[in-house]
Amino acid sequence: MRLAPVSDLAALGAAWRDFESRAAGSFFQSWTWMGCLAEDRFTDPVLLEIRREGRLLAMALFNRKPRWLGGETLWLGESGDRRCDAVFIEHNGLLLARGIGKDGASEGGGEETILARALAAARRAPIGAARGWRRRDLVLSGVDAAHCAAVLRLGAALCQTRPAPFVVLTPGREFLAGLSANTRYQLRRSARRYAERGPLSIVRAASETQAHEFLDALAVLHQRGWAARGKPGAFANQFFARFHHALIARGFDRGEIDLLMVRAGGEAIGYLYNFLWREEVLAYQSGFDFAAARAHEKPGLTCHHLAIEMYAAAGMRRYDFLAGAARYKTSLASGECRLHWLTLPHGFSVPGVTTRLRWGRLSEYFTKLRRARATPRENP
Repeated sequence: MRLAPVSDLAALGAAWRDFESRAAGSFFQSWTWMGCLAEDRFTDPVLLEIRREGRLLAMALFNRKPRWLGGETLWLGESGDRRCDAVFIEHNGLLLARGIGKDGASEGGGEETILARALAAARRAPIGAARGWRRRDLVLSGVDAAHCAAVLRLGAALCQTRPAPFVVLTPGREFLAGLSANTRYQLRRSARRYAERGPLSIVRAASETQAHEFLDALAVLHQRGWAARGKPGAFANQFFARFHHALIARGFDRGEIDLLMVRAGGEAIGYLYNFLWREEVLAYQSGFDFAAARAHEKPGLTCHHLAIEMYAAAGMRRYDFLAGAARYKTSLASGECRLHWLTLPHGFSVPGVTTRLRWGRLSEYFTKLRRARATPRENP
């Protein structure tokens, strides 16, 4: 295990790209996302590497932030700055080599065990050449069930869990057939109403330049919708918009960014901003023209419906709505996974003690501490 500060983000990017090609990660763990404006987001980057017999098994990038009254916090895949973290990472976690579960089983433990060992080391091991121990918390946002189970074993506090609905895409199978009668009725009625304006169609951004234009148009509709609810909207954060224009520049030519405009006749009724990753679609952001929608016209449902059918015909396997229980997501979804937000506090913090009491581990903790103190130390 190696936990070390990062001095060269460009060199890390090359190593990360090489490993991600052999890893079972999500788009949010790719260097397209992780490396986007990394100099702004990772002001004190720390890299965790797990190897066995020379083989790289896992990588993780943290940002280190000092804590009030001493100590530090490592943020997994995030900056620890609200302004920067508004881009909202999901499907986060350690980037693991494919086959890690099988390899772990050969050592008497599976993926969860390896994750627990790695994260325990991230909380306690010295960083680089530093000596001594520092109080250190870990923050893990938007991680899967395996990461959740691993850190709960270590005494983590579960902050929240959110559903992430998805649609399993099957080429040749009619999407509407798997929906409730009420949802089918609403979609068909909305399509008929929009067809009165002209044929419904999808336009995909054909160039990086057009993708930037679509994102700007999406932002206008997105902000208009949130302003009508008395809320600022995601694009009110200037870093959010800057990040995503930078992300388009990084990922469009790699085939990882897809921006769609849905039209009824010649009128745009909505825009979708999606990520494409290993035959999966991640529906990240959207903007719909609710102001121009007439009775029974549902721009959100209609845009996602057309996009789902387009991606299914193209051979994609899954349409992921990402975290949130919005009604349109649950209406269109065929299943869901759960994403978790957790904090792993150091043992002497109030949250750390509270969590250990909750899990019945306080006695075990102090027993281990007494044994460690009773063990003679070698003079340096």
